[in-house]
Amino acid sequence: MPDDDVAISIDRVSKCYRIYDKPRDRFMQLVSRGKRDYFREFWALRDLSLTVRRGDTMGIVGRNGAGKSTLLQLVAGTLTPTAGNIQVNGRVAALLELGAGFNPEFTGRENIVLNAMIHGFKRAEIDARMDDILAFADIGDFVDQPIKTYSSGMYLRLAFSVIAHVDADILIVDEALAVGDAIFTQRCMRFLRKFQETGTLLFVSHDSAAVLGLCNRAVWLDQGRERMSGTAKDVSDAYLAFNFEAYQGRSRLPRAQAEPSAPAVADTAPPAVAPVSPENKIEFFDFNPDADGFGQGDATVSSVEMLDEQGNNLRAIRGGEYVTLCIRGVARERLARPIIGFYVKDRLGQNLFGDNTYLTHLQRDNAVPAGGTIEARFGFEMPFLPPGSYSIGVGFAEGTQELHVMQHWIHDALIFKSQAPPSIRGLVGVPMRRIDLESKAPDSEAALDTPVQAFRG
Repeated sequence: MPDDDVAISIDRVSKCYRIYDKPRDRFMQLVSRGKRDYFREFWALRDLSLTVRRGDTMGIVGRNGAGKSTLLQLVAGTLTPTAGNIQVNGRVAALLELGAGFNPEFTGRENIVLNAMIHGFKRAEIDARMDDILAFADIGDFVDQPIKTYSSGMYLRLAFSVIAHVDADILIVDEALAVGDAIFTQRCMRFLRKFQETGTLLFVSHDSAAVLGLCNRAVWLDQGRERMSGTAKDVSDAYLAFNFEAYQGRSRLPRAQAEPSAPAVADTAPPAVAPVSPENKIEFFDFNPDADGFGQGDATVSSVEMLDEQGNNLRAIRGGEYVTLCIRGVARERLARPIIGFYVKDRLGQNLFGDNTYLTHLQRDNAVPAGGTIEARFGFEMPFLPPGSYSIGVGFAEGTQELHVMQHWIHDALIFKSQAPPSIRGLVGVPMRRIDLESKAPDSEAALDTPVQAFRG
């Protein structure tokens, strides 16, 4: 009897492909009637068993050729296993390689209808959702052009918009999100996090941060077999150690000593006597007042800028520099207790850091009259950021920190990109003001050298 709590059950599944060295070998195999084999066997998966519970977000990691995409296609039903059994309980929507399931000669609109019908929707249901699908994709007039004219980013927009509106119980996402622009990627991540509240997600990525940020469980595939399964952190840590050893040789430390993070942090510090690298460049784009958002609307955010110490609008900075985030708003109605705040988010939508004005100005009267304006400034040192796209979400609310009414929240008010040096790892790098180094002889309190001190900024 099936377990109602199981979304996906994979029981001893294997998948074998026949590899032909020459085109003529296919014909020879056909006419030989099994008397001789003209192919080589390639086992993409071997004897894999896996259970995914309802509500799980399962990350799948592994090198190229490990069998990740084959596994997803088996679950999606686009491939059949050579051996074993797969049971899927619920409606599945899959975002596999870009363009999969699309007819390049059809327009975007026609492909929306085609894909929605494949997922079991009737034409009237599709027409009722069409406006929402088009708004999510946001590709303008291109929706009525053949998709063979689309860029990879437009393919992604259309494909993700369809799977976001077909009421799937199980969502399968391959590496496709890597090609999206910053704003659309943030939109996708907001959808995925909302979907996680009720649905089951299978997520493939080479990015350990993405797996850690999204998944509660993970499985590591190696040459078609399960190498390890468990929590996302445990699997990601083991996979990271495996890749390190593959490139640099087996670790000479016992595993328990090799895994703590402290030594790794020491290795990531910039050179002690060097200034902040010019390569650690952060570029800002213009404030977008029409970006996705929500709120009651009695007040709106009117501008968001990153300023230097002289109050000039910044277009580019370096990590470690002092900056001021300036957020301005306009009140349509009187607000007795206004609060303005922000979050800096990475490409996965993870909140890296943020703050608001509530506690700092708790004892002050900052009421805003109807028609009045308000400005909040947050001064901080910009951390070092790994390469990639980031966004700043800002909000204008009224009330207290625990109980307030959001008047206007903009998800991606300000987009910026970091071009960081290779030494920066982790979600953020903290600007170091001073780094000391002191060496001593064995069993001696006397330092061999005078301590070396380096000061930043």
